Amino acid sequence: YCWSLPFEYSKGKIVMTIRLASTLQPDSIVDGEGIRTVVWTQGCPHHCPFCHNPQTHDFNGGYVVELDDIFKEMNKLRGQDGITLSGGDPMVQPLQCLEIAKYAHKLGLNVWCYTGYLYENILKNEKQKALLEEVDVLVDGKFLIDERSLDLYYKGSANQRIIDVKESLQRNEVILKNEYMEKRLELVK
Repeated sequence: YCWSLPFEYSKGKIVMTIRLASTLQPDSIVDGEGIRTVVWTQGCPHHCPFCHNPQTHDFNGGYVVELDDIFKEMNKLRGQDGITLSGGDPMVQPLQCLEIAKYAHKLGLNVWCYTGYLYENILKNEKQKALLEEVDVLVDGKFLIDERSLDLYYKGSANQRIIDVKESLQRNEVILKNEYMEKRLELVK
């Protein structure tokens, strides 16, 4: 499902591009731990019923931007703990998202990634695995409306897993971020 070549000829040179659903969104507190900037990728093959971002499904939607322009925006970020790759599904543009993740790490930012693909299947795809290796935390699995809960940390449905990628790759098994796998405590009213 990598639906287009990530390169274009522009200004007399070949440049890497990515299709985004919107501009970078800084200061998110719901798309991973801490204060984060979200990169909303465009294009998703999963079409989960009741997805909260259905406008990101169309592979021809959104707009194309050069990665260098994203890097310039990332250089301006202040007070952010990390970058979150979301969408759409970042795994359908793995080469471009890999470069964004690498750049985020150079800036001292951690990287979360949301995908409808399962961790085990990502490992079987060379390009997606390369991106996975630059991700710190992966939220995997399709959104399932029957398992939806507003009491979950950083995910929409209970089937989705929040995975410590570095630890999982090192141990060669899925290691969950257990502190985010349980429901939040209800506040006393």
